[in-house]
Amino acid sequence: MIIIIDFGSQTTHLISRRFEDLGIKTKIVDPSESNFIIKNDHQISGIVLSGGPSSVYDDKSPKIKKKVLNLKIPVLGICYGMQLTANLLDGKVSPGESKEFGPATLVVNESSQLLKSLSPHSQVWMSHGDYVSKLPTGFEFIAQTKDISAAAMSDEKKKIFGVQFHPEVEHTEHGEIILKNFAKICGLEISKTKIDIPKMIANIKKEIGDYKAAAAVSGGLDSTVAATLVAKAIGNNLIPIHVDSGLMRPGTTERVTNFFQNLGIKPIIIEAEKIFLEKLKDVTDPEQKRKIIGKLYIDLFDEAVKDIEDVKYLVQGTIYSDVIESKGSKHSDNIKSHHNVGGLPDDMKLELVEPIRQYYTDQVRHIAKKIGVPDEITNDQPHPGPGYAIRIVGPPITKKRLEMITKADTIIIEEMKAAGWYEKVLHSYAIMTGAMSTAVKGDQRCYGEVVAIRILESSDRMTAIWTRLPYELLQKMSSRIINEIAEVSRVVYDISSKPPATMEWE
Repeated sequence: MIIIIDFGSQTTHLISRRFEDLGIKTKIVDPSESNFIIKNDHQISGIVLSGGPSSVYDDKSPKIKKKVLNLKIPVLGICYGMQLTANLLDGKVSPGESKEFGPATLVVNESSQLLKSLSPHSQVWMSHGDYVSKLPTGFEFIAQTKDISAAAMSDEKKKIFGVQFHPEVEHTEHGEIILKNFAKICGLEISKTKIDIPKMIANIKKEIGDYKAAAAVSGGLDSTVAATLVAKAIGNNLIPIHVDSGLMRPGTTERVTNFFQNLGIKPIIIEAEKIFLEKLKDVTDPEQKRKIIGKLYIDLFDEAVKDIEDVKYLVQGTIYSDVIESKGSKHSDNIKSHHNVGGLPDDMKLELVEPIRQYYTDQVRHIAKKIGVPDEITNDQPHPGPGYAIRIVGPPITKKRLEMITKADTIIIEEMKAAGWYEKVLHSYAIMTGAMSTAVKGDQRCYGEVVAIRILESSDRMTAIWTRLPYELLQKMSSRIINEIAEVSRVVYDISSKPPATMEWE
């Protein structure tokens, strides 16, 4: 197998997923488990050192024993992993004068087993502030970008490699080739694997047994797939609960009702817009918003099932991108506490069942198609659980601002669908920015709010690029938003990729 040492990267689990997709067994371990690796070296074909948020020259940064690099096992260091490799082998790592976050062009300048079959120029995804300024003995730089010569390094004899970019993310153009090359260096055979859906359902049935489970269903892809898998496992012992918070897109409640009625299950609908607006009325901090919403959902679920016998579990549509952004590993940073992960209260009465927790959006869509979820849900764009609450920035959420964002968001969706762009992208939505600017409407001064449009392309949500929409389409959306919402003065288009920006503004 390949051992992946987790130094806190947002994409460590994605490295594992890429190798598992190639039919290669992996195990993710903490840096403190160096002795485990040394003791079990005969069972290990390769070692990957993940990226991470630390700097190797910081005293508290996570490290491994140098002996791990001398086991005569192929090693691939990614980002922080490359820097740590250089540091342990007496190279030098320095703060970068020019930092790289997002896309960069990789130029291959030396032949290497790792970069075999790569184009001389290709797009890679960077996320670093440090770089290898001095190579360890026996290494050479094998690729560069415009800003650094240290984009990749190798010691071909010892089969130790490092890349300053992330080959595991979808927006690194030839990332799969690099990982395949490393697997071959490790002497491993490559085959395709499939998600075992019958096994997933059997595991759910075994976990829940004869108890009942409440399912938090938002109307989106993730919660629908999770609830459907559980329904296939326990039938009418599933109790779908939809909280109409007023923060979701129009028509969501009707879609939830219709979907579960078609499964022969009547969902519980909780009308809760008033209480959500009341709880959020003085709140501007995004972390606080997410935690308030998470707790409120749980409280409402507990209340809804308190008089129903044998309800022991709560089903959630948590996926892996939710987990890792909510500090999903020991050395990772907390990017934002997703309401269904970091926003959950400690005193929950129900036990969690999260059947798709280890999967990504593209995998969840695959599962959805296999279990009969309609295309209108499978192909729909994700909408966050906290909904418009995290797309209304700055001043507190009010009924008026909620109406404004609903209208602006609806305009964007209508125009994207009319132009045939809606299903080509992952996300398209509006943000009430909280910024104010002056406009002239009907020869009169208008001092109104600025609306931002964010449209992104991604399959797994771990990285994303902003969409190059036709100017005419952007103009149509901008004109409609300004003309149809009196309180809006200006529209801007967000051209930030992930990373460094996150999908949502909050």
